[in-house]
Amino acid sequence: MGRVVHFEIHADNLERASKFYTELLDWKFTKWDGPMEYWLITTGADSNVGINGGLMKRMGASPVLGQCVNSYVCTAGVDNLDETLAKGQSLGAAVALPKMPVPGIGWLAYVHDTEGNILGLMQRDPNAK
Repeated sequence: MGRVVHFEIHADNLERASKFYTELLDWKFTKWDGPMEYWLITTGADSNVGINGGLMKRMGASPVLGQCVNSYVCTAGVDNLDETLAKGQSLGAAVALPKMPVPGIGWLAYVHDTEGNILGLMQRDPNAK
């Protein structure tokens, strides 16, 4: 099986993007000591389920707000979706898909991060309807 083992966020402004994800989701960013500007992203402890990723300079045009999804969407688990949405908006995120139930699973919303990328946010709740 080809399980996802890494993700990348492409950004126009790496400092702004790292600040957004650090403040919203408590992710850790470490500049890579390699031949290109690349930051490693730690999303949680290795003992927790999930993957880590990278942050790099966008090589093309920025996404346009309101366009259809044209890439994979990564979804982060959060404890309280309402609070995370409000915090995200205060940090510059725009709601792309308002909070909606995923019956028997939880609550889901999409936001555009400060770079225009879509980020999924999921609060587990087996009673969601």
